[in-house]
Amino acid sequence: MTDKMPDETNDKPAHEASIEFSEREALLFHSYGRPGKIEIIASKPMATQRDLALAYSPGVAVPVQAIADDPSKAYDYTAKGNLVAVISNGTAILGMGNLGALASKPVMEGKAVLFKRFADVDSIDIELDTEDPQAFIDAVALMEPSFGGINLEDIKAPECFMIEAALKERMNVPVMHDDQHGTAIICAAGLINACYLTGRDIRDAKIVVNGAGAAAIACTELIKAMGVPHESVTMCDREGVIYQGRTHGMDQFKSAHAVRTEARSLHDALKGADIFLGLSAKDALKPEWIGEMKAKPIIFAMANPDPEILPPVAKAARADAIVATGRSDYPNQVNNVLGFPFIFRGALDVRATAINETMKIAAAQAIASLAREQVPEEVALAYGTKHSFGADYIIPAPFDPRLMEVVPAAVAQAAMESGVARKPIEDMDAYRQSLRARLNPTTSVLTLAYEGAKASPKRVLFAEAEEETVLRAAIQFRDGGYGIPVLVGRHDVYDKLRELGVRDPESFELYNSINHPLVPRMVDTLYERLQRRGYLRRDCERMVNRDRNIFGALLLKMGEADAMLTGVTRTYGQTMRELRRVIDPAPDRTCFGMHILVGRSHTVFMADTTVNERPSSDELADIAVESAAVARRMGHEPRVAFLSYSTFGNPPGNWLEGIREAVHKLDERGVDFEYEGEMAPDVALNPRVMKSYPFSRLSGPANVLIMPGLQSANLSAKLLRELGGDSVIGPVLVGMSLPVQVAAMASTASELVTLAVLAAGGIAR
Repeated sequence: MTDKMPDETNDKPAHEASIEFSEREALLFHSYGRPGKIEIIASKPMATQRDLALAYSPGVAVPVQAIADDPSKAYDYTAKGNLVAVISNGTAILGMGNLGALASKPVMEGKAVLFKRFADVDSIDIELDTEDPQAFIDAVALMEPSFGGINLEDIKAPECFMIEAALKERMNVPVMHDDQHGTAIICAAGLINACYLTGRDIRDAKIVVNGAGAAAIACTELIKAMGVPHESVTMCDREGVIYQGRTHGMDQFKSAHAVRTEARSLHDALKGADIFLGLSAKDALKPEWIGEMKAKPIIFAMANPDPEILPPVAKAARADAIVATGRSDYPNQVNNVLGFPFIFRGALDVRATAINETMKIAAAQAIASLAREQVPEEVALAYGTKHSFGADYIIPAPFDPRLMEVVPAAVAQAAMESGVARKPIEDMDAYRQSLRARLNPTTSVLTLAYEGAKASPKRVLFAEAEEETVLRAAIQFRDGGYGIPVLVGRHDVYDKLRELGVRDPESFELYNSINHPLVPRMVDTLYERLQRRGYLRRDCERMVNRDRNIFGALLLKMGEADAMLTGVTRTYGQTMRELRRVIDPAPDRTCFGMHILVGRSHTVFMADTTVNERPSSDELADIAVESAAVARRMGHEPRVAFLSYSTFGNPPGNWLEGIREAVHKLDERGVDFEYEGEMAPDVALNPRVMKSYPFSRLSGPANVLIMPGLQSANLSAKLLRELGGDSVIGPVLVGMSLPVQVAAMASTASELVTLAVLAAGGIAR
């Protein structure tokens, strides 16, 4: 037993625990381009001298005086109200121990990224080079004017208790040590549901806590705040039970949880216990001890990366047990990312002066309640099974998009009810709506697509495996657990893999057309398909033996893989011509390409950007229907605009009838999404301009743009990729009979991995 949880933070994304990668890849990730993981960007225009004058001198004097007159105006005129400091001294970095303040910076930057990614909270990391608690306290307290909240991180016990308590006393903004309370809140949520399933009242349960570090003590304090009597909780550390009268290895924080008991060991304490909470070390809980617990025992083995007992071992010992861990590769992950971003979101939005026990309990109850609701389709798809509330699903999936709405609202409500909210929310329904609008659902769906790939790994052909970018993508695809890369290339691919740091290159499947046993069948198949299109048998033999796209497409057609990725060595048009020699569009569908523009809070789907030079009205209508379907699979309710240089006939032109006819065809089909056209891009996307056309059938800015022809579409997509501020996914190929994706020639390895995941997961189909 130990009094320190090896990894008390638990705030890594759900997929991280089981992902493997090389040290070189990790260092490259943090160093390529702009070093680090965060940057600061201006939220106001800074293009002209007037902009600068308003932003700084002399214009800045006006809000300065307003804040001097009324300090609460800082929330109106500065970023303070959405700004959290992530602060550490590096004395307890993840599971690595005391490596110092500077070494903690990558972790603190990562925490700042999670705040932004999950709850749209701006965050700055601050590393303080001191192990003196008082110096740390003084430094942080002096920063109160700068931040709306303080997230303490990776500070060792017992100093973390003193630091947090002092800062909460001195500061008038929310302060939370996430290593303690984040774990406690998610643990409490799981316990609420585990007790519900086993017919227990947590207030009547006998609970054993193994570990006496920051997270363990926070868990204990929170469940006591929820009504569990002091004498019902037995805490253990590496010395054994913390009992009244014990003097060795004690401090004021452990002493607060000492109980009268004859038990002196964890084994003794577990006899007749209902619940085990482990925040200690690997293998601390022996399977035979579980047999001495009460019926339907609840076992939370939360040590990371290796729990106190593995779930299969616990289930073998007691089939009626409910088991949770801190790991993503087992059910019921206690993951801090379910909590801290949303807790601060709610606290900031009501300008709370603190994060109190009432708010923590409200967060735990909201998370628990969410797990009992029907699981959204996109979450179920991601995990490869239809999750439903039960013994293996007592905690929501970390990427459940509803967390952003449910948890902050509960925290904000609790802050108002407990009297710490300085800006109460008057319309909670409107607030929930604003929370939904803060984040782009595409980011969650893409993450869920990656999770879905892990849950149901597919074989994906990487058809240009002699290219370094393609090999890097294949390595990432396999190491991430997203599927099995099937490489198409010559035998020197193994040497290239070795150069890229792969220790066992022969473990990658490699297909080479030279002397491959499938080649004769491939030639027969291709010749039968092309013999009436002007090709001789020797032409087919040459294509199979020399063209990686032909060879790869035939492998896909013959079932050697589930999906295919190509495109980095040849133009899109040439690659498509090669693929079409083997693979047809899906029956009764129009094949087309789509670029997906992903911003912080919006996504726009643009089609057709790659395939059809001048689509007919029928093809435009088909593209609209299929694009709307992709948008829905990405979490968006489609609003389709048929784009043109003309808006409803102004100015008139010679190429408008096809667009208008496509709109009429959608009228005839009776589709179940909004659509309108012809319209210029500013009318489709700018709500102010759209108001000039009150008869428009669009209820808001369009998010699916149907382009009138390939020239304008392809130019627009490439310009946006090079000049735009949004991330661009694609081109994504839609409508082929087999799952194949054609990447842009300039694609990075990460972009190739995304396309491979989309191809394998069925979002683009």
